[in-house]
Amino acid sequence: MAEEITAVPAPERSSIAETGSITAHTARGTVHCITIVGQIEGHMELPAQNKTTKSTRHLIPQIAAVEQAEDIDGLLVLLNTVGGDVEAGLAIAELIAGMTKPTVSLVLGGGHSIGVPLAVAARRSFIAASAAMTIHPVRINGTIIAVPQAFEYLAKIQERISDFITGHSHIQPERLAGLMRETGQLTADVGTVISGREAQEIGLIDRVGTLSDALEELYGMIERRKAEKIISFPPDSRGCSRRIPRRNGAPWPRLRRARRAARIRFSADAPPCPSARVAFEKTT
Repeated sequence: MAEEITAVPAPERSSIAETGSITAHTARGTVHCITIVGQIEGHMELPAQNKTTKSTRHLIPQIAAVEQAEDIDGLLVLLNTVGGDVEAGLAIAELIAGMTKPTVSLVLGGGHSIGVPLAVAARRSFIAASAAMTIHPVRINGTIIAVPQAFEYLAKIQERISDFITGHSHIQPERLAGLMRETGQLTADVGTVISGREAQEIGLIDRVGTLSDALEELYGMIERRKAEKIISFPPDSRGCSRRIPRRNGAPWPRLRRARRAARIRFSADAPPCPSARVAFEKTT
């Protein structure tokens, strides 16, 4: 007997002031929207006067719940951040990148520092024409011991960030490294500030657009995902699932190719038997 799976409910609609998120229900689908603003808080709690995004308490549980919630179809990420804790930012970015549901990000105002991996983590990324992104090498606060191991540690952190950015965008590693090491733009730092259109031109962001553009893309992804319906065949009189019949008189070689192209799945609704429990997914 198949184990009954309990549906995971969607996150409750909380006050925007509490979590900076909201769930919108429309005829085209249900979208959960999260905002990443100010400074991303990591293991250390920042002063009360700082505008922060609390990754551990707010975002990480929300993203995990959205992925499991059956009544949520997609995720919209709105970014206006100056950066913050590297490991917290990468943790959020990895969660977004690992989701199976449609995800879209939109950079508004700024997506600086560790906000760059967060922007490219979604399946489709947008940036406002007036927004900007700062790309610079990693830095560290606190005491630094002047030994080679300390600089090797910083280099490894930088490699983790760079690998994620290049792995989830179209920018070339050499181009990204050149932007990080630029010395002619920032007065008291090393790096580059790029506008929204420049971010698209170098392949860092997919498109320059507005909120309506991001929502239209997200709903389109949701509709295409809903169109992928699984067709299964009921069991025969012996309790075994039937073989897939010929479709439109197609010969078996063509049918086998169609089954392979449609990503065959075994049905959980019928017991195993010689007639090969099969179901295939109709894709668009």
